[in-house]
Amino acid sequence: MEKSEEIANKAFELAEEYEKECTGCAQTTIAGIFDALDIENDDVFKAASGLADGLGLSRDGTCGALLGGAMVISYLFGRERVDFKDMFKPLKSYLLAKKLHEQFVEEYGTCRCHNLQESLMGRTFNLLDRTEFKEATEFGMVKYCSKVVGTTAKLTTMIILEEWRKGQIKRNQDNKST
Repeated sequence: MEKSEEIANKAFELAEEYEKECTGCAQTTIAGIFDALDIENDDVFKAASGLADGLGLSRDGTCGALLGGAMVISYLFGRERVDFKDMFKPLKSYLLAKKLHEQFVEEYGTCRCHNLQESLMGRTFNLLDRTEFKEATEFGMVKYCSKVVGTTAKLTTMIILEEWRKGQIKRNQDNKST
């Protein structure tokens, strides 16, 4: 198995397990990717706290796992504050996040948490309601969400590794010309 695929599979397994143990789809996605790639950044991890279940447990927004993957891409390829006025600096992160979005939607047919829950489980759960939270637990919601988290971590990791590989090839070509 190719090294990139091994690392991406590790991200899948870690993220899936984190979701089962800890929940919080954005954070568990980030943790799986970061651990597989040996990256540490508690600020990025913490910034994802409110993004679970379609943003603030609302089910109304984008899947938290997808948001977490996009956060890692933005962290690694995004615009820094020093370049804030350069409108073209974030282009790489835009294109890579778009690629992740397209792959996610191809896999699941939607990126909206509410629709994803309906598609995978046949219903949605309001996790802010104690009764529905209990129903979600008994139903095994985490089993479904952990697969989405793992898949998103794997997709994101493959995108990152592909970009890093391209960058390495470019650096090697640049070195040969000097």
